[in-house]
Amino acid sequence: MQNDIALSMRKICKAFPGVRALQNVDFTLLKGEIHALMGENGAGKSTLIKVLTGVYPKDSGQIHLAGINKEINVKSPQEAQNLGISTVYQEIMLCPNLTVAENMFIGRGNYSFVNWRSMENKTTEILDRLNIPARPTQQLAACSLAVQQMIAIARSVDMDCKVLILDEPTSSLDEHEVEKLFSLMRDLKARGVGIIFITHFLEQVYEICDRITVLRNGELVGEYGVKDLPRVQLISKMMGKELDDITSLHNQSALQPEPDAVPVFEASGLASAQGTKAFDFKIHKGEVNGFTGLLGSGRSESVRAIFGADKITGGRVRVNGKAVKISKPRDAMKHGIGYLPEDRKQDGIIEDLSVRENIILALQVMKGFFRPFSRSEAEAFADEYIKLLGIKTASTDTPVRSLSGGNQQKVILARWLLTNPQYLILDEPTRGIDVGTKVEIQKLVLKLAEDGVSVTFISSEIEEMLRTCSRLIVMRDRNIVGELTGGDMTQANIMHTIAGEAAQNG
Repeated sequence: MQNDIALSMRKICKAFPGVRALQNVDFTLLKGEIHALMGENGAGKSTLIKVLTGVYPKDSGQIHLAGINKEINVKSPQEAQNLGISTVYQEIMLCPNLTVAENMFIGRGNYSFVNWRSMENKTTEILDRLNIPARPTQQLAACSLAVQQMIAIARSVDMDCKVLILDEPTSSLDEHEVEKLFSLMRDLKARGVGIIFITHFLEQVYEICDRITVLRNGELVGEYGVKDLPRVQLISKMMGKELDDITSLHNQSALQPEPDAVPVFEASGLASAQGTKAFDFKIHKGEVNGFTGLLGSGRSESVRAIFGADKITGGRVRVNGKAVKISKPRDAMKHGIGYLPEDRKQDGIIEDLSVRENIILALQVMKGFFRPFSRSEAEAFADEYIKLLGIKTASTDTPVRSLSGGNQQKVILARWLLTNPQYLILDEPTRGIDVGTKVEIQKLVLKLAEDGVSVTFISSEIEEMLRTCSRLIVMRDRNIVGELTGGDMTQANIMHTIAGEAAQNG
């Protein structure tokens, strides 16, 4: 057994001011296995990986790596790379303006003289060996996200990688791309590479992984074989409680507006410069509806048009029955519309600002920057929503970039809830966050609807949409191709509608 171990971490501890991030955590990775590292946001997964790769120094504990007869103490990511520990992050850390071959070899030689032919031939060998569909002279930006992920992995493998860490590699991939990535992972597993797989997609864990290690609140919950840990038990161990919250979360009853009820928001022939084709849409008070469809179907572009985030090229809009003009986000905000964007890092949080400053941002925009809130007012607003949403932060002054992904998402939610919106658009509010926080957000959506807030909810996970929405608008190729309510809202009907087919009975 000892000879099969690729990596051993024992009694790892790490603390930050006011926070104990890791407490006596053990982790063992075998050669030629895919090992899932699971836990809610803030459980300690990222900290453990950063200790392993030299981003953070450990406070105590031991790390051993196969082929090295003594304890290792990694001081930097470059040193980790030299030892054979490579990390591929969710955000691809390569240069899109360079070729595939240049990305494979950048930083690995003396650029005063480059043998381009040799570099391209070597790249071709690596791509062929790992069945990666790309050419060495192809610009990286021309490759799909999945292929870019594979190239980042191939670069790590070519640098004699013993331990490969994949941090949320599938969060932006479609099903076909995920399968390509999994094929590469299985190939690397067969070659003896130990893979640490961090993901929030439970079905992927059970499809690709051999073992699971669960962390909670910086402590080790346990290590399990995938076959020995049913999904319900995994979620329970991650959350530290029974799954009453999930099993009791039911689809809200379909809202039946009065025949003469005026929609909170109504659009006719709305179109945008981002390719959204003219569409009609309306939502009533207290309704939760959703846009569903495959990636690229136009879900996000549609809600960006509603919020005025993209240039509007046509259409008419009414709010509470009154014709209004929404050509930019500030117009939408003035009419009581809030929008949590799909990409929280790009369009949501402002990383260099504190939690407090991020929470009050939208309300401050509506008030005007020349009329700033007092420090005490801002503190009161932030404290209220930190408590309401259970945001885990050392203080309101903590930079939002230091929070986990789920807590960053809660900060953006707090920002919009503070504006007291009548209509809230949530685009992928649960992407890349843990199961427990997903349930909290779904429950919050239903509570908002009970309080009269209208909500448009978008998620790539159909089960989540079915649990949360009372009406689904189905999209294909940036067109609305169907609408489902009540008993018609099933996975089968959604798939058939997307495909343009009638559902088959029986």
